[in-house]
Parts: sequence; C-alpha cells; structure tokens
Amino acid sequence: MKKSYQLLIAIFTICGMAGLKAQHPVLSRSYLSPVKIIWRTGDIQHAERLLEKGNGQADLNTGGLCRLKSSATARPGILLDFGKELHGGLQLVTGMWAGNKPIKVRIRFGESVSEAMSDIDTLKGATNDHAMRDFEIQLPWLGKLEIGNTGFRFVRIDLLDGNAELLLKEARAIFTYRDIPYLGSFSCSDNLLNKIWRTGAYTVHLNMQDYLWDGIKRDRLVWVGDMHPETATISAVFGYNDVVPKSLDLSRDITPLPQWMNGISTYSMWWIIIHKDWYYQHGNLAYLKEQKTYLVKLLELLCTKIDANNSEQLDGRFLDWPSSENKESIHAGLQAMMVLSLTAGGDLCRILDEKETAGMCDEAVSRLRKYVPEVNGSKQAASLLALSDMILAEKANQEVIAVGGAKNFSTFYGYYMLKAKAKAGDYQGALDNIREYWGGMLNLGATTFWEDFDLDWVKNASRIDELVPDGKKDIHGDYGAYCYKGFRHSLCHGWASGPTSWLTEYVLGVQVMEPGCKAIRVRPHLGDLSFVEGTFPTPYGIVKIKHLKGPDGKIKSTVQAPKQIKIIK
Repeated sequence: MKKSYQLLIAIFTICGMAGLKAQHPVLSRSYLSPVKIIWRTGDIQHAERLLEKGNGQADLNTGGLCRLKSSATARPGILLDFGKELHGGLQLVTGMWAGNKPIKVRIRFGESVSEAMSDIDTLKGATNDHAMRDFEIQLPWLGKLEIGNTGFRFVRIDLLDGNAELLLKEARAIFTYRDIPYLGSFSCSDNLLNKIWRTGAYTVHLNMQDYLWDGIKRDRLVWVGDMHPETATISAVFGYNDVVPKSLDLSRDITPLPQWMNGISTYSMWWIIIHKDWYYQHGNLAYLKEQKTYLVKLLELLCTKIDANNSEQLDGRFLDWPSSENKESIHAGLQAMMVLSLTAGGDLCRILDEKETAGMCDEAVSRLRKYVPEVNGSKQAASLLALSDMILAEKANQEVIAVGGAKNFSTFYGYYMLKAKAKAGDYQGALDNIREYWGGMLNLGATTFWEDFDLDWVKNASRIDELVPDGKKDIHGDYGAYCYKGFRHSLCHGWASGPTSWLTEYVLGVQVMEPGCKAIRVRPHLGDLSFVEGTFPTPYGIVKIKHLKGPDGKIKSTVQAPKQIKIIK
C-alpha cells in the first residue's frame, strides 16, 4: 500500500513538472436554477420546486419534490426557461422512487422555445451538429447526473419509461464560462443602446471558451474572419485575453501555405488585419515577431493574386453568407480586402523591419487602387471599398449603405457598414441602424445576437421565448438560409457583436493611435444622445471618459487616463 501511494505521488509530481499546473482549465462553472416553466404536459406535481435554488445534493427528504408520472400510454414533459442564453449543460438531482432502478428520459436543449420543442427529424432543421442537444439518457435513483455541452436557454425534459414515477429535486443549468471582469463599459441616455452594448459583450463572452468560437451551439470552431468583430469587442470590453492569440496561432498552425485559413481567402486576410489591431491595442512586439515568418510568406502569396489589369484573382471567394450569390459584389469586396490586408501587412512589416516585404505590399496596394469594381448594390462591398479609401465614404453611404435603413444589413458585415457610415460622418444614421437592426433581435426575446437576421422576418413573427401562437411565424424555425436554415440557425454568434466595439470607438470616441495604447484619441459623436460615459481597458489601466451635451449642442468631455497614455482630443 505504501509503495502504491508513493507511486501516485511520484506521478503527480512528474505531471506537475511537465507543466500540467500551468495548463489548468480557464473555464469556471456556476449552477443556475430555471426562472420559469414555459410548458408542461401530463401528470406532473410540484413542478415549481424546480425553480427553487438548489445545492446539487441528493437527500432522503422526498417531500415536495417535482413528480412526473407516466402511464402505459401517457408520458409527462416539462419545458424550463433559464432566463438567458448560456453555454454548458444540465444537472439533474433525483429522489427516491419505487424499484430503485434508473429511469429513462429525453433531454432537449434549445436556444428558443421552438427549438427545445422540436425533433431532430423535423423539416425545420433541428440537428445535433457540433453539439448534442437532443438525446435520451437514464437517470439514477437518489443521485445526480450532469450532461450536455452546448448553447441553450431552454430545456425540455420528457419521461420516456411507461408506468414510472420520476422524482426530481433539481434541474439546474451548468453554466461554463471564463470568469473575467468587464473592464470596459458604456452608458448613455438611450437604454436600448446600453442593452445592445451589453448584449454584444455577453455574446462574445459566451464564445470565449477553450478557443474563441463563433457559436456555442453550432460553429463551435475558430473562424478567423468571424474573429475580427469578436477581437474588437474583446479589446473594448475585456482588454487582453489569451483566447485571442491562442486561436490565431491555432489557425496559423493548421493552415500551411498556400492554403487559406478555413478555406477562405478573406479569412487569411482578416488574420493579418486582426494582428495589426491586436498589436496596436496591446503592444506585444515579442508576440508579433512570432508571426513574422508566416506573415511574410502570406503577404508574398497575396501579391501573386493580382493580374495584369490590377484585378484580384483570388480563390476561396467569400465575404459573408447574405452576399454569397452576388459575384460582382464579392469581386469588389475582395479587391478592397486585398488593399486593407496588404496595407496592414505593410505596416506590420515596417514594425518588424521587413523593408523589402513592406515595399512589395505598398507596390501591390498602389496597383490595386487603379481598379475599382462595381458594388452591384451590395452594402458589404460598398462598405469595404469605403473603408479602403477606394471610393468616397459619403458616396458609398448615400448611394448604397444608407438606402432602406438597416434593410439588407447582416450580423457579420453590419459592423463594417457601421464603420463606413462613421467614416462618411453619418453617426446618427448608424445609431438609428443599430436600434432598428440589433434592437430588432432584442424585441424578439434575444439575450445574445444571432448568426443572421433580416428585418423582413419581423413581420408577424413570434418571440423566441414563447410557444408560437396560431397564425404567427416561428422566427427561429421558419427562417434562415445557406448553412443556418431553421433551428440549425445559431442564436449566439460572436460575429454579430459589432455594435459593442463601434459604440465604444465612435460614440464614446476611443481610437487607439499608437501601439500598446500609448496614445489614444478621444473624439465623441453623440448624435441624438445627451450624454455618454464609459471605460476603456489598456495595458496601463482603465481610461475613464464622460461626455455631456449642453443646451447649445456643445460637448463637455472629461477624461481620466493612466499617466503612461497620451490623450489626443
């Protein structure tokens, strides 16, 4: 016995020396009781017991437990609402029943009520892709079981065994997340905008799991292009977090050149742009130097994708899903992306003292600017061309982006549409678009922002937190396209968080001007707001900002910053 104990100690010591201590899990777990019972059927007593705060411990006190009883033909079921979108699973604590044998139940997780009530074989697209959300299990007698690893707000529990009685003491959500502070903040005179800012921040927070995902139910993957809005939100809200470099490095390491990241040329280009933004935000030159070899080779590859007419000749052609059938707009967007990424790459090469590659990028950008494709009515393409200074932002906004308000916005490229509107000076129009588009999701019960959203879906649509009334459209099950039809549609997608960083950058007015936030310009644009205040995280500490609009329309600003930071007004 003594030798066995000593062997175990030796094993643990070796593991610790091998670095296991440094690789401890970054995710925390909390247990949350449901806040509401949405639906129930069959013989169920004391269902409200499940809404009480639990402790996760089975005990011998059987009084007042939730009781589900089946017959030979009838099966009870219950649908629980945990109040907000979560990532994690479900903890079920059981009581004592006759026979002492396990009882079979069916568990269905859902991001909407409709999804939790759906079947995998439905015509509305419910799946177990990426994460199991619909399955059968056996529950122990007088015990506890923890199951699930997905994104959800609602859980349906059905008793499957006939002539059985299931006693449930607790049914708690297992909430898995990074326990990190919200260092950035935003508060203004419009509560809707405040809620939108917080919702975008929370959407990205949920996707900061082992890696930076795009969705917590489906698309639990590192999509590099989708990371760009997410990393902007992380910088504005959480400051530095290692989930970003970890995810960027994963994409680099699994994508040998000349392959494109995720098989998409723009995603390799977004990798370059993210690195520039991340360096300016955090100023880690040592980390940037680690990218040098791959970065230079990627830039060289991009420079070979320009023909004699100065037109991009890329494969892996994609901007976002709503623009994916508009070939002309994709061409225009790729031309602009080449300019944006090679400009960023040239800047990084100068920082890395790669003068030859920097000159190659500058020459390529000069050539690309000589040819400007038509946008073909695409707000995505018009925005990228405006941001790359290939067309006037005012013209792009007036003729394309502002037409129809937020109609034809997308949750991913909506961020660049907002940035292009800001460049055109249309801050009020951007605020109105944020309220209409992202506020439209909140009006339908969203607690996180979605993979896609179309204002045309709103007409006669039900909320995601209710059973669909007769005569109404199911906003989750009836809509969607491409890879996100019906319930396969993710209702927590990090690429949709754009308004959070946009409001910080353009309304609170924070723009990083020198690497590591050594210089920050504070230039607010309040539009119809009477005040805005907030905080912004930097490597040196928190910057505190407040803007008040006087009766004459003039803005009085107060800025408190660490002494290492130069504030430019």
